[in-house]
Amino acid sequence: MTSITTKNAIVHFNDKVYSELNAYIKASNPSKIFVLVDTNTHDYCLPHFLSRLESGDIVVEVMEMPEGEDHKTIDICTGVWEALSEYHADRKSLLINLGGGVVTDLGGFVASTYMRGIDYINVPTSLLAMVDASVGGKTGVDLGVLKNQIGVISEGSMVLIDTSYLETLPPNQMVSGYAEMLKHGLIYDKTYWERLVDLENLSSTVLDGLIYDSVVIKNKVVSEDITEQGLRKILNFGHTLGHAIESYFLGNADKTPLLHGEAIAIGMLLEAYLSVKLTGLTMTEFEAIKSGILKTFSKVEISENDQKVIMNLLVHDKKTSHGTVKFVLLEAIGQPKINCEVSNELILEAFKDYNS
Repeated sequence: MTSITTKNAIVHFNDKVYSELNAYIKASNPSKIFVLVDTNTHDYCLPHFLSRLESGDIVVEVMEMPEGEDHKTIDICTGVWEALSEYHADRKSLLINLGGGVVTDLGGFVASTYMRGIDYINVPTSLLAMVDASVGGKTGVDLGVLKNQIGVISEGSMVLIDTSYLETLPPNQMVSGYAEMLKHGLIYDKTYWERLVDLENLSSTVLDGLIYDSVVIKNKVVSEDITEQGLRKILNFGHTLGHAIESYFLGNADKTPLLHGEAIAIGMLLEAYLSVKLTGLTMTEFEAIKSGILKTFSKVEISENDQKVIMNLLVHDKKTSHGTVKFVLLEAIGQPKINCEVSNELILEAFKDYNS
């Protein structure tokens, strides 16, 4: 696969991953190499990674954090910053983030802020991180249950996508990443969407090609608008309500937390309904979106009381301006519209449609 050049970095795939990584290390000669993992990637991914890493005489230190979204916090960042300091990391040190979206988001933020910025490389090990989280320079952590409230936009030097790591994932994590791929089709490429929802026998070769196409789509969008002033907002389709739903389920002890993609799938269904009402999405395409998503994602019960709390969380959405929440909706599959205002009555109507 041809490597993809982003605004300030480069994405390498499979056969090129370790040769390019080792060439980069040889050329840049970092003072030390730090590898950030979580408890899962420490056991399932780190041995393979270290066996391919050629560090020469450069000291390699491994730092481990707990796994899961509830550990994507400033407190964990503080622990990693302190570990870097204790290991005498300097401005020529390199941080390699080996993990899913939590590790790449948090590790990128740590690297971007430690000593005002050290080099970092993302090695995503989940489907979600490969197609979305690790690419585009968004780094950061949650503020309580509020998603990604603290962070900076700062690309690392490389993203290295070795799809063999997907063999370590449970099925629900694969499904979570699939939601972001569906989103890429809905906001950018109807043909890609149709290829995704028509999959019957998914071979590793076909999946590798779809992952590559998702990265191409995200990179095209991000390259035109790195700081999310306009076009990049389309990547938030499904995320305005989806993030609020994810936050609510994460912070409610009576609820089973949803994976990111599970919440975004609900958000896309709700926002597709809003699109029918406000931006001209046809009922035919809406039904196609519903059947395409519900083919893979189970419905989740969201009561009227749940809906009220979720709607109160919308004010924290990063697209909110002057107290007004702005949505990304669809005029058609592959044709998004940004900065759409939606009434609370219509949001409740969308929940009613979803529950029905």
